[in-house]
Amino acid sequence: MLSNKQTTWAMEQIEQMYPEAECELTHTNALELLVAVILSAQCTDAS
Repeated sequence: MLSNKQTTWAMEQIEQMYPEAECELTHTNALELLVAVILSAQCTDAS
């Protein structure tokens, strides 16, 4: 597991690499995002 410091550093690096990244999944809260991720993963596997 990463420490909080390592996680923060990794997130900062990702943000620098992809400054304009946006989530393509439609959601209004964390639960909807979780369900969307699960469903999109199932869709990809079936395809």
